Amino acid sequence: MTTESKKDAAQAAKRAGELQRQLEDANYRYYVLDDPTLADADYDRLLRELEALEAAHPDLATPDSPTQRVGTAPSGAFDEVRHAVPMLSLGNAFADEEVADFVRRIEERLDRSAPAFSVEPKLDGLAISLRYEGGRFVQGATRGDGATGEDVTQNLRTINAIPMRLRGEHWPPVLEVRGEIYMPLAAFKAYNEKALGEGGKVLANPRNGAAGSLRQLDPRITKQRPLAFYAYAVGLVEGYELPPTHSATLKQLRDWGFPVSTESGVVAGTDGLLGYYRQMGAKRDALPFDIDGVVYKLDDYAGQREMGFVSRAPRWAIAHKFPAQEQSTVLEGIDIQIGRTGAATPVARLKPVQVAGVVVTNATLHNADQIARLDVRIGDTVIVRRAGDVIPEIVRVVPEYRDPNAPQWQMPGECPVCGSEIVREEDGVVWRCSGELTCAAQRKEAIRHFASRRAMDIEGLGDRYIEDLSDLGYLQSVADLYKLELDDLLQMKRRAEERDGTTPETVKAGKVATKWADNLIEAIDHSRSTTLERFLFALGIQHVGESTAKALSVWFGDLELIRRLPWPLFKRVPDVGGEVARSLGHFFDQPGNQQVIDDLLERKVKIGDTHTPSPKLRESLNLATLLVDMEIPKVTRIRADQLAAAFGSAEKLRDAPEHAYITAGLPADSAQALTTWLNVDENARLLTRVGEALARLDALTPAASAAASGPLDGQTAVLTGSLTALTRDEAKLRLEALGAKVAGSVSKKTSFVVAGEAAGSKLDKAQELGVEIWDEAKLLAFLAEHE
Repeated sequence: MTTESKKDAAQAAKRAGELQRQLEDANYRYYVLDDPTLADADYDRLLRELEALEAAHPDLATPDSPTQRVGTAPSGAFDEVRHAVPMLSLGNAFADEEVADFVRRIEERLDRSAPAFSVEPKLDGLAISLRYEGGRFVQGATRGDGATGEDVTQNLRTINAIPMRLRGEHWPPVLEVRGEIYMPLAAFKAYNEKALGEGGKVLANPRNGAAGSLRQLDPRITKQRPLAFYAYAVGLVEGYELPPTHSATLKQLRDWGFPVSTESGVVAGTDGLLGYYRQMGAKRDALPFDIDGVVYKLDDYAGQREMGFVSRAPRWAIAHKFPAQEQSTVLEGIDIQIGRTGAATPVARLKPVQVAGVVVTNATLHNADQIARLDVRIGDTVIVRRAGDVIPEIVRVVPEYRDPNAPQWQMPGECPVCGSEIVREEDGVVWRCSGELTCAAQRKEAIRHFASRRAMDIEGLGDRYIEDLSDLGYLQSVADLYKLELDDLLQMKRRAEERDGTTPETVKAGKVATKWADNLIEAIDHSRSTTLERFLFALGIQHVGESTAKALSVWFGDLELIRRLPWPLFKRVPDVGGEVARSLGHFFDQPGNQQVIDDLLERKVKIGDTHTPSPKLRESLNLATLLVDMEIPKVTRIRADQLAAAFGSAEKLRDAPEHAYITAGLPADSAQALTTWLNVDENARLLTRVGEALARLDALTPAASAAASGPLDGQTAVLTGSLTALTRDEAKLRLEALGAKVAGSVSKKTSFVVAGEAAGSKLDKAQELGVEIWDEAKLLAFLAEHE
């Protein structure tokens, strides 16, 4: 052997050793730990490289090489089972030419053309063997290394699809059935959704779910997992003669009570095999289970025996693999996409990789919690999955390849579109951009809401006009509605029709309809006069619905006051809790939102019902209450009272040393918690703003004695049916002005029901509960009396 040949042999041996170690580790993780790190495509690529090396250098093909094995040794967690007939794996074909070669070898060996093949989908699950004696299930085992598997009998007994007793009267005294344990896709999705909702661990994919579920040490856990089974072959058979073909045997297995895939069939020759492959490829995404290819088996058993086996696979069968649905690649970055409602969704930017026949450059990461669960970091090697038309997603990380200095990912503080603050909602899952009025990603939704009937009520401004006005640059924010002129609308419509190729013949002839534009300009102009309640609701602040907008209007009375308040002050309004208050605070803290409000007011939007704050606010305008509202750690109501009594103002409290808090009566841990909280600049500024707002409100709010008592104070009314003299909304406003609370449903707490024409179930409910009923005449008389 020449020096060059020795060098090549040494390099081949070194590479073969590396490949053997990688593949053995992958086998161990897959079969024993149920925690694979290699994608299927990567495993196949490495195995084929090793096979090529061993073909070129036969001395490298040692008996313990992964090319000579099926899986790996049992883990020791279960008893071992020696398979009476080895459970060998199949060779793989990835190209049509390889399938043609497979058929050609059979045709030449058997001296027949276009032989019949039994074909079936290759389920992506866990291979098992089921042993029946006297028609009863006695033992089940995993494939393991092909010769020895693990006894998982008790777990298999929990799977309803596996018969415990064979049907019919005639079956072998001893029968071993081979098949696949799998997890149906719908059940897999439902399991993960439930696990997410309960804060549990999700399954990476259906295959891992099936393998991990079957190998639970506690069968009660396996029973909770949605596992299914398909039979696809037999092993040991004693005292019984099977049909002469594999396809007939599958029919016999059905008769004995085993589920067999309805996608199985019989075809002839290469054309039949490739036709079935393409047929199943087209159906793949619609199937209720995952498959990673199809399996071809020479149908007649006599031909199978003549073809025989190679070391690890039969010569009469092969698996034709689909393009992998999982691949490994590198995560190059994480971008944030802002949805139409402001939701911030992280999206993985990937090194381009082909998955299931499509080049993938991005993948969804769902939300920040999903990133934390996966512990995904920029620069990681990740496994990407794509099934059909489903958006590609990262299913797991390969931690062995991680840079040890890679930092954990954090949600950015600012929106990438508008620069507003990104805030996390109380549910801890959704993050949102708080620039509702200025964020281009939210613009159309903001305009749609602003113009809606219960907000600014701009009649005629439908979705199509909103889309076109935004897309063609006429609207950058809701305030731009009040800049529109007739020519803008006509030009917009012309440009949209030219863009879409829908210009009417009448327009081409010079006849342009303008009535719609006149009406829309008039509706926009009409909406300039509004109420504080409608204006606040129209801003589209997260969590601020009509009832909250009305409460803010009643209690504070003035937009200029509301838009400058720090968030804890909003908690002084009944039914406004911490989440809503913080949402209001975040919204008004964004300069862009404030600028849009300024623009609206400059463009002659007028709020006609401004008034001083409600006298009822007076009773809670004190430092102690607001200290509690700020949710300072360890500052309870008792501690807040002590601090308010000792310092008297927010400014003095802010500037006091820690020992002064102890002198005021706080325990040491509470004093330390307050000091730590104030050491954060943002918190110190908040306390200052609260103190200033408290002084401003104290000067504006009338004395509590000035609170006028309405004739309906403390009463709850319900409106049902149609009224003739006024609308339901007008009736609601008139009743609320007199102190009533107008509810949407009837209960024992309802004081009276106003029933108009065609009153329905609410009237029946009121009569059932004995609630007082007013007709429209009584309502109008009451309102006239109290004008």
